[in-house]
Amino acid sequence: MTSAEVRLLEELSDCPDSLSAFRIFLDSARISAQPEQKTLKNDSTLSISAFFPAYNDARTIDTLVRGAAQILRGLGADFEIVVVNDGSRDGTGQRLEELKREVRELVVIHHPRNRGYGAALISGFCACSKEWIFYTDGDGQYDVNEMPVLLGKLAPGVDVVNGYKIARSDPWYRIWLGKLYLEGIHWAFSLQTRDVDCDYRLMRRAMFDRIQLRCESGVICVELVRKIEHAGYKIAEVPVHHYPRRHGRSEFFRIRHLSRVCVQLVSLWVRLILLRRYDFKIPAVAKEASTK
Repeated sequence: MTSAEVRLLEELSDCPDSLSAFRIFLDSARISAQPEQKTLKNDSTLSISAFFPAYNDARTIDTLVRGAAQILRGLGADFEIVVVNDGSRDGTGQRLEELKREVRELVVIHHPRNRGYGAALISGFCACSKEWIFYTDGDGQYDVNEMPVLLGKLAPGVDVVNGYKIARSDPWYRIWLGKLYLEGIHWAFSLQTRDVDCDYRLMRRAMFDRIQLRCESGVICVELVRKIEHAGYKIAEVPVHHYPRRHGRSEFFRIRHLSRVCVQLVSLWVRLILLRRYDFKIPAVAKEASTK
């Protein structure tokens, strides 16, 4: 309050009605004088790529693509939808080609063979062209309609909005193994992010002008988060729902896959923690991928 306002209030102190009226006028004037609090939608056009890695997800991918398109159109966003079909054998590729006629913003990348979850993410990140990248898996265990929850966390200086599962909707043994896995990698890689294994993220695309990803399995999530944290990018976190898998089965808990994950985790720990090799540049990747 200015000195002139204080003097005027003292003069009006003997007249309660006048004093109340002046206070109301003063508060109204201050509110109208403040700059408008602009949202992302009316401040500037949201530029975003919605990305879904897919492997044998023919029965769920269309719901994700249509849902993302509906949300982003409602926000008036400048957007694209990128799907990497990682060598699916269940008709996912054909379903995506059909969807392209319905969703004009859809970009489909086909891997001629199954290269792994990490390889699918690398191909997708490199294909995304907008300012922000939202991604989640193509199996439908996360609800694309919760994307605005992540967008609501955007603020100056925030580079990543990372979801964390409110409760994991998996069989008991997967929940138990998942907790053991998360505790182990948090300790081994000194991670601060709450749920490294939650593939429901919103990230600045410009980060990948620095960060190079190499892991071709699910270990890429550890690599991604560790490199983001090490580079000093700011991470916000929000709770999201996790739903049971309705179709297909997870590849993660197969013996051959688990042995590969263990080898890649050890290799990643040696490279990042022991040798501190972070390779902060993006390579040319996805050379095997053919964009249609």
